Amino acid sequence: MIASPRTFLGARIYLSFLSTIPFTTLLALGLTFCVASGEMDLSFPSVMAISGLAFASVFTACGSAALGVAAALATGVLAGLFNGILVVGVGVPSIIATIGTQFFWRGAAIVLADGLALNLVDVRETATYDLLVGRLFGVIPAHSLWCLGLTVLLWYVLHRHVFGDALLFVGDNYRAAKMMGVAVNRARYGLFMFMGGLSAFVAVLICLEMANWWPTQGEGYLLLVFASVFIGGTSVFGGKATIYGTVVGSIIIGIIEAGIIAAGLAGFWTRLVYGLIIIVSVSVHALVLKTKRE
Repeated sequence: MIASPRTFLGARIYLSFLSTIPFTTLLALGLTFCVASGEMDLSFPSVMAISGLAFASVFTACGSAALGVAAALATGVLAGLFNGILVVGVGVPSIIATIGTQFFWRGAAIVLADGLALNLVDVRETATYDLLVGRLFGVIPAHSLWCLGLTVLLWYVLHRHVFGDALLFVGDNYRAAKMMGVAVNRARYGLFMFMGGLSAFVAVLICLEMANWWPTQGEGYLLLVFASVFIGGTSVFGGKATIYGTVVGSIIIGIIEAGIIAAGLAGFWTRLVYGLIIIVSVSVHALVLKTKRE
């Protein structure tokens, strides 16, 4: 902002934020649930790709965007269920399982599409497009309002609903939660299916916004999303999460990215900054926890 003040003095940049930041925010909210429960999901960028392909394929085949949305959501939930089976059923650590499924779903999307992108320009003529990503009053992106609504809903689920209580309890003390009668495995299955469904929803929004699907869809979001979660105050050790902090973290990350580009720095500087943010955030949480224990 200091290096390029004119960029941030116009309304255009903030309208751009309303269009781009909701994607990161929604994914970060889903990951917040995962981290709060003591799990990790590294597969969501690839789940976005395979779910986006499902949407694009169904729309191309029958011309119905609504059916495409249903296909994408079903694909995302099933991908999340597969993660849950590996982690909960088989017992593979979530970070290892989702690294594997990250490559699997990405490879599947590329193979099924023969490595080619799908043009979805006709989707802009559908009611689904107007409902999900159309411009309210010709200015405000509809998906920013969807993001706001889902943020409120997810805050309620995490802090006022039994599902959120179960996830936080599991993240804080897995054994104690199990001894207290919490349906630990059911909550963990639900967690991964929720993350898969949310990833699919974001993939649909991106397909609609860009009127296109491409095999590398979702790549580039991994660092953005993790940085948003950790800078927002969610503990990497589980048991503690903040929806408000995640939203603020997503906004900060979006502004930092725009600021780096506006300042004329090369794009790879963003990776350096995001990596530094993650390292500092995780280290601070570790030091705070260590101090409390002592």
